[in-house]
Amino acid sequence: MRPASQRTAVAARLRGLRGRHLQPGRGSVMAASGLLPVTPDLPTLRGKLQGLLRFLGDALAIANAHTVDFYTESLWEELVDLAPEAALAALQPRREAAPWDALPRGDAAPGPGVTNFPKIFSETSQKLVSAEAFALAAKYFSPQNLGICTPFEQLLVALQGKKKQRTGENVKPVDFMNMKKSHEVQAMSELISSIADYYGIKQVIDLGSGKGYLSSFLSLKYGLKVYGIDSSNTNTHGAKERNRKLKRHWKSHHPQSRLEVNGTTLKTSRGTTEQSEMNYKADIEEVCSIRPANKDKTTTSDCFPAVSDSVISNTRKQMEHLRTQPHLEENCLENVFSLIDLFPINETEATSSSKGPSKGKEMLETSHGRRNMTAKSKDSNIYSPLTSFITADSELHSIIEDLEDCLLVGLHTCGDLAPNTLRIFASNSEIKGVCSVGCCYHLLSEEFENQPKECPQEKWGFPMCCYLKEEKWCCGRNARMSACLALERVEVGQGLPTESLFYRAVLQVIIKDCYGITKCEQHVGKIYSKCSSFLDYVRKSLRKLGLDDSKLPEDLIMDYYKKYKPRMNELEAFNMLKVVLAPCIETLILLDRLCYLKEQEDVTWSALVKLFDPVASPRCYAVVALKKQE
Repeated sequence: MRPASQRTAVAARLRGLRGRHLQPGRGSVMAASGLLPVTPDLPTLRGKLQGLLRFLGDALAIANAHTVDFYTESLWEELVDLAPEAALAALQPRREAAPWDALPRGDAAPGPGVTNFPKIFSETSQKLVSAEAFALAAKYFSPQNLGICTPFEQLLVALQGKKKQRTGENVKPVDFMNMKKSHEVQAMSELISSIADYYGIKQVIDLGSGKGYLSSFLSLKYGLKVYGIDSSNTNTHGAKERNRKLKRHWKSHHPQSRLEVNGTTLKTSRGTTEQSEMNYKADIEEVCSIRPANKDKTTTSDCFPAVSDSVISNTRKQMEHLRTQPHLEENCLENVFSLIDLFPINETEATSSSKGPSKGKEMLETSHGRRNMTAKSKDSNIYSPLTSFITADSELHSIIEDLEDCLLVGLHTCGDLAPNTLRIFASNSEIKGVCSVGCCYHLLSEEFENQPKECPQEKWGFPMCCYLKEEKWCCGRNARMSACLALERVEVGQGLPTESLFYRAVLQVIIKDCYGITKCEQHVGKIYSKCSSFLDYVRKSLRKLGLDDSKLPEDLIMDYYKKYKPRMNELEAFNMLKVVLAPCIETLILLDRLCYLKEQEDVTWSALVKLFDPVASPRCYAVVALKKQE
């Protein structure tokens, strides 16, 4: 770690270079259009990782505590030596003199670890003793403040040089694509297309493509040949069926439209009959009715250019709705939107196919290289959806017959698919670049977590890099779940769902006291929104858990409510601690992936890039890496 004065000088120099092509140096790579930005090298990243681990060594106990057990296991007394009112006052976001506003910078910045921070945890009891110091350290170790991110705009300038995107100038989003998805697809597709131009590549492989939002846009707007691979047969066939209906709609609603491949310019007739409008609405309703049977994923900026006023109004309303939702990672939740005008007209079907992999054993069989679908596309700008269960050992040649120099991408790939995307990139010479945005950290497999002895897995989702493997570092599922919390949304005024969490924690006390069950493996689910009161919540929850609620009189249930209601602020303060800590756990996961890429000999450039507005899309960081140009 450099002395503070040197860090200040380096920071000033980098700010001055923002938006310019940087000089060659370690961590940069040359290209025809210019020089890519300098990124932190592996020793620097390891130094930052060591400091983060020292902080998380004590803080993970808070992240791994389950809110359900908050009262049954007296978590506040066990982990925090503070009054809840004092902790809330220190952690309250956006208040005056918030601790993270006083984050040390320049000469005052802390060195390795947290030794320069005020005392955070007790050395004897390991309890939290300073919420202010906790928030200060957590802010310092967030991705943005740790100095591990490469500015998105700076990277685009280096990739594009003086060239401008030539294709898709008139492509518009539609009323059936919400603002969040538009924001994500627009930003990521611009980066991917810039990398493709940088290398002179036309082929893109989209892993975990889902309903094909990103794939379709890359194909139609940027003229790229895209293979979208998803493990769900329903998603794949749904995308094809939607495409068939959309082509029918296109012919009836835009009879004079045509697609110019070189310019990707859509020309449509202005006049339409009333019947065409009716057919259009019917097609839309039919398309929107296609929903996957299996939900593979547990889930602001400007829209695309030339958006109509009605679309802008609609997306603004959707964004306002988005801001009122709970703060757990929502990219893992199923969103049903149609991409109408962004689906390609001339899709080529796969040349051969078989039934997609099912769950469990059949998926594992597929993961050992069994081919379930191959495709070969003749056109240069085409989107071909395919079904295959992807693992770190998947052979892309067995899935894509005409595999050539290509880019590997993934937008909000769940669990192990994100690290496996990086492993596939590193092990395949045809893949020249990767752009991966992960999500659903709680679904990651951990090598050093308590795993069954008979578990045959060799390649785990976490950790990936050598240093964390040597340390045998383990986060824990609850901590990874905490990493999905969205601090930025809380900071803009979206409160935590404290009452629903309080109801569940008190319910656990009732289950323990009245039924003798200390650990309840079953989940209550989303009952809170359907209940009119705590009493109603308890009775419905007990029935769902298969417990007889008739032996519990109303007075007894309400006595529990009255007993714990004064302690509700403890739960609120504890959850705020977890929210403030969330970016640090995400930093650990992202640093692990970035260090893994730095360790690969044939990877000449790699970086962490903040692609999205974190309020609109909390999982906003992309891991980007490139191989040497030949």
